[in-house]
Amino acid sequence: MNLHNECLYMKQHQYPLHITWTGNRGTGTSAYTAYGREHRIEGPNKAPLDASADTPFQGDATKYNPEDMLVASLSACHMLWFLHLCADRGIIVTAYEDHPLGILQQESHGSGQFKEVTLNPKVRVNNSEHIALLDDLHRLAGEKCFIANSVNFPVHCFGRGEASI
Repeated sequence: MNLHNECLYMKQHQYPLHITWTGNRGTGTSAYTAYGREHRIEGPNKAPLDASADTPFQGDATKYNPEDMLVASLSACHMLWFLHLCADRGIIVTAYEDHPLGILQQESHGSGQFKEVTLNPKVRVNNSEHIALLDDLHRLAGEKCFIANSVNFPVHCFGRGEASI
C-alpha cells in the first residue's frame, strides 16, 4: 500500500468529556482528609456517572473509581471486538460475561501502576462446533482492542466457551 492510500485509512476519533470535582466539603483541599474524592463524568448525549477514588485513597466504595473504569474499558473493548469477529464469521454468540481482574502495584512513595489485567470471559454459542474457534477469536480481539493496544502492561485472556442448550 502506498503512503497516499495508507493515509486514506487513518481515522482519528475524539472523546470529549467533562469532569467536575464534587467533593468540596466546605474547606476545599485544606487537608488530605478534608475533601471528598467524588466527581462527575459527563459526555455528550450520555448519562452522567458519579465516581470517586478507590477506598485506600479516601474514596467512596459505592462509586466506580478510575481503576475500575480502566479494567472495565479493557473488558468491554475486548468483548466488543470479540462479538464483531464472531458476527463476521457467522458464529452466533448467545451470552457473554466477564469477570476481569486488574492488579495495581502501589509504590512506597504513593505512585503506582497496573501490573496486569486478566480477562475471564465466558461465552455461550449456539453451535458446539464453534467452541474450538473461540480461543483464536479471543486472541485476535486482544490484538485489535484499542484500549489494550494503549496500555503498557499485559492484558491476559482466559476465555471459556460453552454451547447453548
